[in-house]
Amino acid sequence: MAEVSNELIFEVLKQVPQRLDRVDHKIDEVKAELSALRGHQISMQQDLHNIYGILARSDLRLDHIERRLELNEVPAQ
Repeated sequence: MAEVSNELIFEVLKQVPQRLDRVDHKIDEVKAELSALRGHQISMQQDLHNIYGILARSDLRLDHIERRLELNEVPAQ
């Protein structure tokens, strides 16, 4: 088995701060990407809400037109 010396341990420990800096940088990148995805999701939810509102208004207008033209279907008895 290879002998582990203090110098070898010291060399490995010197690399730890650099590696931690890289990990911190990568975590910051992931956070930024998640934030962008969250923004896109919120935008899509708002768009869907607007579309549903437009469809509801169109449905109400169509019902009103059908009533005015007396096109309502009377249920068969």
